[in-house]
Amino acid sequence: MKLGVFTTLLSNLPLAEACKYFKSLGIQMVEIGCGGYPGNAHADPDVLLNDEAKFNEFTATLKEYDLEISALSCHGNPVHPNKETAAEYDRVIRNTILLAEKLGIHQINTFSGCPGDFEGAKYPNWVTCPWPNDFGEILEWQWNEVLIPYWKELVEFAKAHGVNKIALELHPGFCVYNTETLLRLREAVGPEIGANFDPSHLIWQGMDPVACIRKLGDAIFHFHAKDTKIDTINTSVNGVLDTKSYADEINRSWIFRSIGYGNDASYWKDIISNLRMVGYDYAISIEHEDSLMSQNEGLTKAVNLLKDVLITENVGEMWWI
Repeated sequence: MKLGVFTTLLSNLPLAEACKYFKSLGIQMVEIGCGGYPGNAHADPDVLLNDEAKFNEFTATLKEYDLEISALSCHGNPVHPNKETAAEYDRVIRNTILLAEKLGIHQINTFSGCPGDFEGAKYPNWVTCPWPNDFGEILEWQWNEVLIPYWKELVEFAKAHGVNKIALELHPGFCVYNTETLLRLREAVGPEIGANFDPSHLIWQGMDPVACIRKLGDAIFHFHAKDTKIDTINTSVNGVLDTKSYADEINRSWIFRSIGYGNDASYWKDIISNLRMVGYDYAISIEHEDSLMSQNEGLTKAVNLLKDVLITENVGEMWWI
């Protein structure tokens, strides 16, 4: 496994400055935003696909700091009911695939998206219960008429351009938000669909990341290192569904934390060990979204803990038998 980071953390800095800083911390891989929600401060496909000088500068910078790209990320909602919004996210995803092809990368990270509740709807409708029966009918329409057809066509485009791993981040608000929904889409579309596994989104829904890792197995394509702290006082009163601002930390049911501040090192050692057991040996990409810590402190603390818990060497033969 290799220590990585999602570079959007330092979107305020030029790529070269960000890479220099990341390298100083011992980071080996970078996940780079190419548009959509993460933005494209460090890699704009519209530029890098059309300006060879900028493309060469981009690759030279990564080479100078000996950083490998773990994935290009373009999180968005390509099945948004607003056709213009959906088309823009779709354009970003396709351009990210084309940039991946140019870079010789076979993987992108994104969201599944979430449609509305009928053709002509204005906003997405994330269904979370089966009753009243309207919700079940909406869910089937979303999956059968919108989501599965979209991803079948998108996967064919990706394969034609050398991208055979589309890692969907399991995130509430989108149709793929847990283990079951990821596997449902993967079964319907193909093995090119997998998970960008982020424990923080599972923890606050009440899932056990280790159990999810065991179930997903080789469907895990990428891994986000981010923690969540459940506030037991607020959760006891209001449950885990929470629409309060992320800035209202003291009143929320849960908040994102840097690694080790939601759960201890033992918890993370168990996650890393189970990743190894299912055969995952790739990036552990830190996504720092802890609103209680600065960019530097949150990342540094995450790096320090992960350096201790990551498993990096090959096992070899069982010497004790």
